[in-house]
Amino acid sequence: MQVPAGDLLSKINYPSDLKQLSEDQLGQVCQELRQYIIDVVSVNGGHFAASLGVVELTVALQYVLNTPYDQLVWDVGHQAYGHKILTGRREEFHTNRIYKGISGFPKRSESEYDTFGVGHSSTSISVALGMAVASQYKGETDRQHVAVIGDGAMTAGMAFEALNHAGIENSNLLVILNDNNMSIDPNVGALKEYLTDITTSKPYNRFRDDIAHVLAKLSAIGPDAFKIAQKLEKSIKGTLLKRSNFFEALKFRYFGPIDGHDVNHLVKVLKDLRDIPGPKILHCVTTKGKGYALAEKDQTKWHAPGLFDKITGEIKKAKYDKPQPPKYQDVFGHSIIELAEQNPKIMGITPAMPSGCSLNLMMKAMPNRAFDVGIAEQHAVTFSAGLATQGLVPFCNIYSSFMQRAYDQVIHDVAIQKLNVVLCLDRAGFAGADGPTHHGAYDLAYMRCIPNMTVSAPMNEEELRNLMYTAQQENMGPFVIRYPRGNGVMVDWQRPFKAIPVGKGRKICDGEDVAILSIGAIGNEAVKAIAALNNEGYYPAHYDMRFVKPLDEALLHEVFRKFDKVITVEDGCLEGGMGSAILEFMADNGYQKTQVKRLGIPDRIVEHGEQPELWAECGFDADGIARQVKNLGAQRNAHTIAS
Repeated sequence: MQVPAGDLLSKINYPSDLKQLSEDQLGQVCQELRQYIIDVVSVNGGHFAASLGVVELTVALQYVLNTPYDQLVWDVGHQAYGHKILTGRREEFHTNRIYKGISGFPKRSESEYDTFGVGHSSTSISVALGMAVASQYKGETDRQHVAVIGDGAMTAGMAFEALNHAGIENSNLLVILNDNNMSIDPNVGALKEYLTDITTSKPYNRFRDDIAHVLAKLSAIGPDAFKIAQKLEKSIKGTLLKRSNFFEALKFRYFGPIDGHDVNHLVKVLKDLRDIPGPKILHCVTTKGKGYALAEKDQTKWHAPGLFDKITGEIKKAKYDKPQPPKYQDVFGHSIIELAEQNPKIMGITPAMPSGCSLNLMMKAMPNRAFDVGIAEQHAVTFSAGLATQGLVPFCNIYSSFMQRAYDQVIHDVAIQKLNVVLCLDRAGFAGADGPTHHGAYDLAYMRCIPNMTVSAPMNEEELRNLMYTAQQENMGPFVIRYPRGNGVMVDWQRPFKAIPVGKGRKICDGEDVAILSIGAIGNEAVKAIAALNNEGYYPAHYDMRFVKPLDEALLHEVFRKFDKVITVEDGCLEGGMGSAILEFMADNGYQKTQVKRLGIPDRIVEHGEQPELWAECGFDADGIARQVKNLGAQRNAHTIAS
């Protein structure tokens, strides 16, 4: 749905159009841009509060910088909607995050203004530094390189690694710290406290108002005057803050904090900073959700609220006459509390996603046993390993695509030492509108190759609960449970816990001609396919593998002795996934005559879309599974098969 833009915004197709306006008009541009984001996201959905919080910063950057020659890198990209609208995509913005539409994140193939593809946090400083060093090497001394990173993303180790390196490179790099005290949930940790100290220091805030402008002017006089002023400013800052400045200890020139919602002052400061050489950091204080009162008040809720009434603020949710199945994440959140009440050894850990994975329920009920460690997946896994060495059973909940960032820790700190860390991988399989940076496509493949690891996937909510119960029993070792984004299939899901024998699958229904082997929740698409096929006289068998490591070899021998046609179905990559594991079993056991068709995520990057759209695109939705049963030459029968 197209939404009309305001008078000034409607004339801005690219930053060159923005530069034709006077600085006095920038306030109106910000008003119109903020309203346009509200108008479009309210009817089309998407991330919301983050982009509202950087409207003035976005306008100021595009006004001052010579993009795309100057390189502007957004961290994560939740906040880049204004950037997209001002860089040639206003007319397409209504397709944001919709199947075949524009991406919800910056994407190099989409626009030359998107200098780097993002989606995971804390990459921007490394990227911008690489660009700056490359420009220096090529003699492009007039080129600006700017990384915009939130204070939440700054908590990740990679951001610190990049700052540490950048401080010794005499490159033209500006890091803008967008400090709103939020990521998706409120930020945690010592860095948050440090930034709060800076932003609330009254003497320092009086001092810093003029220093940046003075330094910019002195730099034009000569290097000696500039060096003297630098030393004087550093001394005064240290006195006023009662501690040395963290960023300047890393050899960054620190400016701020400044009001990130004063567009004219931002323009002035950014112009001044262009003339100051070397690595610099500009500390901007902003409000996530700025300009929409409800989003300012409840920033977590309005991070990505879905469709809503922009006037009343009512978030539109589907209404049902009957109770609906819960989200898998909520099943995890409630079940871990039940388990923790029974087992005092259980702890919960998440890297900055307590509401996204529903560990916030445990954090409220048992605050001394649940931890948000910030955007720090590597630390989350190794912290969990430390807990496990002391006899505790940590449930470390990390989105599947984010777990990729902690792969070494899984191997080195957990698997080699056979520690009972339960790795709960939320958003496994296709993640939907967030697209390829968030798809959990690879976990089955990258986890099953690790020794000492148990790798499982529940087909429904009851199975998730039972796998969680199984994983916390004695001597279980490293244990992976992967499950998808979204709702399950059971209304009556909160049943008594039962242990599941590790490495044992189950037969869903018997059949003839073709056996379907599925793993995880995508098996419910196989159930739908079989129901439709039964109506046409086809009766394939269906087995839920439950575990990709260890495989249920007894079940597989049963299958390959009875069936010469097998279909494997997984919401994961075909390379190295469950289907590959089945083929390895066949080769190792001499089953050479069976015809196998593997269905799953193909060897390409699959773009964003709703999960059913992507399953259909890749051919493993119910229709695709049914089609493959017929393609394998299954015979139609007039009788039913007893299950």
